[in-house]
Amino acid sequence: MHDAYFKGLSEALKRAGLMRPTLVIDRARLSANIAAIRKSTDAARLPLRVVAKSLPSPRLLETIMTGMGTQRLMVFSAEMLLQLLPLHPEADYLFGKPLPVSEFLRVADKAGPRVQWLIDTPERLAQYTEAAKARGIALRANFEIDVGLHRGGFADPQALAAAVRQAQAAGIEVAGLMGYEPHVPKMPSPDKAYASAQNGYAAAIDMLQGAGLDPAKLTLNSAGSPTFRRHCKGTVANEVSVGSAFVKPGDFELDDLADLQPAAWIATPVIKASPDQALPGVEALSGALHWWDRNTQRGFFIHGGHWLAKPASPPGLQYSKLFGRSSNQELLTGSKRIDLRPDDHVFLRPDQSEALLLQFGDLALYDGNEIADMWPTLPVSA
Repeated sequence: MHDAYFKGLSEALKRAGLMRPTLVIDRARLSANIAAIRKSTDAARLPLRVVAKSLPSPRLLETIMTGMGTQRLMVFSAEMLLQLLPLHPEADYLFGKPLPVSEFLRVADKAGPRVQWLIDTPERLAQYTEAAKARGIALRANFEIDVGLHRGGFADPQALAAAVRQAQAAGIEVAGLMGYEPHVPKMPSPDKAYASAQNGYAAAIDMLQGAGLDPAKLTLNSAGSPTFRRHCKGTVANEVSVGSAFVKPGDFELDDLADLQPAAWIATPVIKASPDQALPGVEALSGALHWWDRNTQRGFFIHGGHWLAKPASPPGLQYSKLFGRSSNQELLTGSKRIDLRPDDHVFLRPDQSEALLLQFGDLALYDGNEIADMWPTLPVSA
C-alpha cells in the first residue's frame, strides 16, 4: 500500500528490527534542506542561529550546525541549556523566551557570559538585575520586542528606551533585540504584515542608536522557519533563527519553504486489522456509517498513538472521530482498498518537531537503503 519511498523505508525498519513507534530522520533529505537553507542565508549574508528545541538531539544539532557553519544556538529552557553547554562550550546562546528569575539563578553560574537572557518587561529586568548583583554575575540582556505577534515584549520604542536606560544605569550589558513574527504568513496580506514588523524593528534599532549603542555590535535576532526567507530578501535584523524547517514538519508546509522536503517521519506497526470495523455498542449502525464515509470501512489499530501528527502513508487513512484518540492503540480507519495487515508499517508526518522528537527514544537515521545509525536525543525536559 506504500509508494516506493515508504516501501523502502518500511523494509529498512524491519531489517533493523524496529517494530515499535520510531522517529525516523531521512539523512539525504536533511542534507538537502541544510544546503537549501544555507544557500539562502549565505546569499543574504545573514548568520543563522539554530533553534535547539526543534532539533533536540546532539547528533542532529551537530550535523545542522556544521552544515550551516554556525556556533549560534537559541534555547528555550534552563534544563536544555545545561545539557548543551558542555556539548557546545564555544557557542553563543540566546534565550527564545523569558524565564522566571529562579531559573536564571539555577543556571547562571554555569552559563557565564555565553548566554543572552531574554528580557520582556521592566519588572523582569529588575528581578534579573537584583539576582545578578547578589550573585556577582555579569548579565547580558537581550530585549524582546513586539513586532506584531502580540505575545509579549516591549511594544513601543519609548517603553524599550526606558528599559535600556534602566539597564545602563544598573551596569547591565545590553546585548541586543529579539523580534519574532511567525504570524506573517497567516495574515491576509503577508507582505504588509512583514513590512509592519520590519518598521517596528527599525524603530527599536533607532532607539538603541539614540541610547549610544552601536547596532552593528549587537545581536539583532529575528525570523524563524516561517519567515527567514523573507528576511533573506531584505531585513533590518543581522541574524535569523531556524529550527523546524530543517526537518519540515506538516505545520511548515508554506510557500516560502516549498523547496524543502519532509525529513522526519513517525513509523509504527499495525497491531490489529479489522476487515469490517464495527462501532462498539451500536454495531447495527456500522453499515450506515460505512456508506456515508467509505474511509471508515476498515480499522487498523497501531502501536502507540495520539501524537501531534497526521497519517501520511498509506494514503487514505484517518483518525476515528467516534473512537477518539488513544496513546495506546490508536485507531486509524480507511476504505476496503487499504490492505494493511498486522506488522505492516504506518507512517505519520509530525505537525511539529519540538513536541515529537523527545517521545520515541533514539532517532533512526535512514540513509535511503538502511537504518544507518541511531541518534540519541537529549534528556526529556519541558
